[in-house]
Amino acid sequence: MGVAEVARRPIALVTAAVLFLEAPGIVALNAVMARFVDVQSMSLDGLDPDAMVTGTWVLGIVSGLLLALCATVALIAGVRDRRPGRAGRALLIGCAIVHGVLGAVTVGLIGWGAFAFMTVVLGLIVLTLVAYGKGADAPEGAPAAA
Repeated sequence: MGVAEVARRPIALVTAAVLFLEAPGIVALNAVMARFVDVQSMSLDGLDPDAMVTGTWVLGIVSGLLLALCATVALIAGVRDRRPGRAGRALLIGCAIVHGVLGAVTVGLIGWGAFAFMTVVLGLIVLTLVAYGKGADAPEGAPAAA
């Protein structure tokens, strides 16, 4: 049993925990932004401020739900100690891509602390995907698929 096989369960569980904590955080962040837009009656190129408030809330809730779904996929992988299915892997890959892009954006807008957080979450997701990569479910003693 290699190091990757021993460490993959805790990696997946930590990834799930971080994503579960991030989900309400992103909803709260969008709630604050919606409040600013509402109080200041902001609009973008003549857009209705109420539509912008609603859109910000919808974005926050949908993002939070998707993060919770990604966390659930990582949690199931960690509890079962088996790789996620095709849809689960696609969901985690999409989540990793979003974290990479947002990490690049946050370094300029928010700072290096936010960039470091996004990079750590990106690393956890990628580590989970790699740890449960091809051949991860091979029976003991059987050679892993090339």
